[in-house]
Amino acid sequence: MTVVALLSVAPVIEDSMAGEVAKAVDALEGYDVSYETNPMGTVIEAETTDELFAAAQAAHDAVDADRVSTVLKIDDKRTRDVDAARKVDVVEEHLGRPARSREE
Repeated sequence: MTVVALLSVAPVIEDSMAGEVAKAVDALEGYDVSYETNPMGTVIEAETTDELFAAAQAAHDAVDADRVSTVLKIDDKRTRDVDAARKVDVVEEHLGRPARSREE
């Protein structure tokens, strides 16, 4: 997969956003993308930007609120295939350790 993105979709509300965020994440299932949700958003991988944009649009549209905030950051490496896991692996190679805090 060559296109990697960070997607954050959230309703602008005072209460918990979890239910609406779950709807956005669930909407990704209808697309040919792989994804992993973390506390700050969802990392999505797709073969094409067309598929990525379609998935992001579906996630945005899935949120039922008067106001929805969506942020999409895309890394489109056009000359070679580098998936999200490999990007982390390279950083960890430079660190010489996992790219997270040490457990006590």
